[in-house]
Amino acid sequence: MQVDIININGEKTGRSIELPQEIFGIEPNDHVIYLAVKQYRSAQRQGTHKVKTRMEVKGASRKLHKQKGTGGARKGNLRNPLYKGGGTIFGPKPHRYDTKLNRKVKDLAKMSALAYKAKENAIVVMEDVNLDAPKTKAFSGILKSLNIGKNKALFVIPEYNDNIYLSLRNVVGVNGSVLSDMNTYDILDANVLVMTEKAARLFTEVEESAN
Repeated sequence: MQVDIININGEKTGRSIELPQEIFGIEPNDHVIYLAVKQYRSAQRQGTHKVKTRMEVKGASRKLHKQKGTGGARKGNLRNPLYKGGGTIFGPKPHRYDTKLNRKVKDLAKMSALAYKAKENAIVVMEDVNLDAPKTKAFSGILKSLNIGKNKALFVIPEYNDNIYLSLRNVVGVNGSVLSDMNTYDILDANVLVMTEKAARLFTEVEESAN
């Protein structure tokens, strides 16, 4: 897949990059995408939900009345789940929601998400950005020159850069990610995938090393 490289002003530089067909040109697998997104969203859940059982709620522990001879139902104490303020039967307990997913399945899901972006022509490769200091206004101007508009964008860089991260974190609709941390959910959640030239070339290097 041939993609033109543009500069920070949104103009073509006259250079282009060939994104590997083995990644961006595959037939997307919707099922593995579903599994990857499900795993990601499950891992975001804290799992701290908790209710009190009859052993944990406050209340006297004495038996309310004798077992037999009253003509009424058998009762325990006030902490009985049948009473208001009593414990909860089979209520939720803290537990983890994350599930295991094989590396090959996660990789296929990520490639499938990238392939969808390639089919939609929603991939932008721009020259590397260097900021001397965190400048949200300057970064917003760069994104505006890319004609992204109000679309949600995922900005991918090859390695962590403090100035870029601090510049983009307050820009509405823009999410930043290091290439190695990019996941299926973030790719699909964005309308446009914006990569720096260095980040895009890493795909080519990985593909060449694999061959």
